[in-house]
Amino acid sequence: MIEHSLSLCYHNKLILAPMVRVGTLPMRLLALDYGADIVYCEELIDLKMLQCKRVVNEVLSTVDFVAPDDRVVFRTCKREQSRVVFQMGTSDAERALAVARLVENDVAGIDVNMGCPKEYSTKGGMGAALLSDPDKIEKILSTLVKGTRRPVTCKIRILPSLEDTLSLVKRIERTGIAAVAVHGRKREERPQHPVSCEAIRAIAETLSIPVIANGGSHDHIQEYLDIEDFRQATAASSVMVARAAMWNPSIFLKEGLRPLEEVMQKYIRYAVQYENHYTNTKYCLCQMLREQLESPQGRLLHAAQSSQEICEAFGLGAFYEEMTQELNARRAEFLARTPEAAGEPAEDTSGIIKMAVKFDRRAYSPQITPKMCLLEWCRREKLAQPVYDTVQRPLDRLFCSVVTVAEQKYQSTLWDKSKKLAEQAAAIVCLRSRGLPEGRLGEESPSLHKRKREAPDQDPGGPRAQESAVPGKLCKKPFVALGSGEESPLEGW
Repeated sequence: MIEHSLSLCYHNKLILAPMVRVGTLPMRLLALDYGADIVYCEELIDLKMLQCKRVVNEVLSTVDFVAPDDRVVFRTCKREQSRVVFQMGTSDAERALAVARLVENDVAGIDVNMGCPKEYSTKGGMGAALLSDPDKIEKILSTLVKGTRRPVTCKIRILPSLEDTLSLVKRIERTGIAAVAVHGRKREERPQHPVSCEAIRAIAETLSIPVIANGGSHDHIQEYLDIEDFRQATAASSVMVARAAMWNPSIFLKEGLRPLEEVMQKYIRYAVQYENHYTNTKYCLCQMLREQLESPQGRLLHAAQSSQEICEAFGLGAFYEEMTQELNARRAEFLARTPEAAGEPAEDTSGIIKMAVKFDRRAYSPQITPKMCLLEWCRREKLAQPVYDTVQRPLDRLFCSVVTVAEQKYQSTLWDKSKKLAEQAAAIVCLRSRGLPEGRLGEESPSLHKRKREAPDQDPGGPRAQESAVPGKLCKKPFVALGSGEESPLEGW
């Protein structure tokens, strides 16, 4: 048996619950700032994690677990290392152990989700589906306890009968886990159903290990003092807060809730600092705004299509520019120290026409893009369609594209956050060098207006458009990257 590193204590703690799409790094850090003692990541599926590679991101000072499609599945940093619990969805003991060993050096604890009632979890035998298979529960937890150096916990719901619930938690305790989190509702119940403080209390009075009470956001927890009231009502060792923390993470603050505007701005700063994908940032901010989504600021947030636009909606445009410059400077410094990490295109670049340009979609007509303009020009001139050769460097996941038109190559010297943006930038270089219109607001391109308009995010046909459906063809094979990414939070976890 592996000797455990049991530095993480589950007695008398305030805990951020695992929530899908919500429990990413910015929210976890924010919860720690406001007083949470322990933070759980969102549930991550074992099969997905086992495809990941561990990558040290020297630009962001993070550790990233990166999927084959270059998406960051789990990102963590030193600040939370001693307080973050990794929650996995699993139905197999050996897979669970493999995941635990993959992440154990970067987290403080390992948790198994046995309470999620959603179909996408239960249909794979995970989540609440495990509650009907005590033998499998025992095997998974025993294997983890024996095989990992981190304390192991699980999160469950109560069973239809109290007798069966107590029988199950006793069996769970015998596996040697460090604590058990109990959501005081049955598998079929939702947040509008009352949480059973009595059932949690009975479990707490039966077990000798810490019991973490969960499920109080709807009926019990609206402010900091309510957390202690819920703990006393359940006789639990600690309290785990989900939706109340999602709505305002300062619920953990002794001094009371902070103004939502302040909380959201702080969240956005973390999201930009750690390059959280803007769709995830936007989703979490929408959960905080709730009934204010129809306000002017809510409408600006709804319309935002990038991290920069989110920042501008909250008066943080200057911060975004400063942080972007800082991150770019870090990348440049790292690349100067390690030229091999640059990931430049492999071919000879001596004949390439280059400009330092980026595609800012706000400067262009909603229905016209530089790529469309270039394709239309090539058709009029009876030239072959433009060919885009796009690569992604592993250091920062940024893209660079070279477009070939009439045997001449064009490239922007600025790397971009997506393949599409990099290709638009390359098209701009070609168009500007030839003195051609590129679709900017105020420009006229009559021939384009005569053609059937395409959506701005669609590539206008040709070989590259077909390649985009094939993951392996997005970039040249030697270039592997770190991606970022993400269902609604599991209500009532």
